Amino acid sequence: MEKLVSSWYKNKTLPESYIFPPETRPGNLIVPTCKTIPVIDLGNAVGQNRTRIIQQILKASQEYGFFQVINHGIPEDVMDQSMDVFKEFFEMPAEDKAMLYSQDPENSCRLLTSSVNYGREKFHHWRDNLRHPCHLLEDCIKIWPQKPIRYREVVATYSIEAKKLGLRILELVAEGLGLESGHFGGKLSESRLLSANYYPPCPDPSLTMGMSKHCDPQLLTILHQGDVNGLQVFNNGEWIGVEPLHNAFVVNIGNTLQIISNNKLKSVEHRVVTNSNRARTSVGFFIAPSDDSIIEPAKSLVGNAAVYRAFEFKEFLLHFFPNFDNNDLVMERFKSQA
Repeated sequence: MEKLVSSWYKNKTLPESYIFPPETRPGNLIVPTCKTIPVIDLGNAVGQNRTRIIQQILKASQEYGFFQVINHGIPEDVMDQSMDVFKEFFEMPAEDKAMLYSQDPENSCRLLTSSVNYGREKFHHWRDNLRHPCHLLEDCIKIWPQKPIRYREVVATYSIEAKKLGLRILELVAEGLGLESGHFGGKLSESRLLSANYYPPCPDPSLTMGMSKHCDPQLLTILHQGDVNGLQVFNNGEWIGVEPLHNAFVVNIGNTLQIISNNKLKSVEHRVVTNSNRARTSVGFFIAPSDDSIIEPAKSLVGNAAVYRAFEFKEFLLHFFPNFDNNDLVMERFKSQA
């Protein structure tokens, strides 16, 4: 528990173990806040406008690997209440969180600090993280935090809504790629993980990272990033900021979706920088295949050659997490040996 940044950060200088090498520091903290990462109005994805919205999603997924969605169908009060309860969780006294703290990956509901690689990494991230599965909900909810008192009720409602949104976007993606309806249903989207991040105010944001550059291994990420800047996306050789928009979600393509699309869509590196004034809380909802799902490019998208070989998703995760900051190395391992 004493390792949690939130338990010791106040009135402290930045510990040496949090100071990244110069080449991996944020550099210029003031990066362009990207007005050009597309904002897509899902309220228009009906009738004659459906095709236009699908094309916007595909274009954003090809050019940025990211987009934001508005009019997505999740009530504003559900978004607000969930963000409030996550903030409340991280601000609880240490003794109320102690039983959840674990560095054991076998603990499916756990509170950790920095990253899942804490024991092996050379430099620590300025972040605490709560993660737990959301499928099957009636089973998972029994291992979720018992405090705050309303946590389970609020987060269950949020996870149901986030799942519906993610599956709706995947259905639009499938249609745009010319795949059959429901292609991403069943085992391909069976696993759902919620990951809540807490980045306290940092004494020197120029020296450390909230999260270093990485891609997400899953199919799709639905991110509620609150109202504090910090998320940056690598695009055309530079880091650009993703502006927090009221009542919007950030959506990004995961490695698995890039593979199934045979590189027609792309998973893009992103990172989180800190600031010295405000705590930042964000909530990622990851939609992923079951561990034993076979992942391979969709047959109708292969054309002359499949870029990637077939493999079980658990094999991918086995190689992803030890190398999560070197996405090229991970993806290369699963390419077809033509």
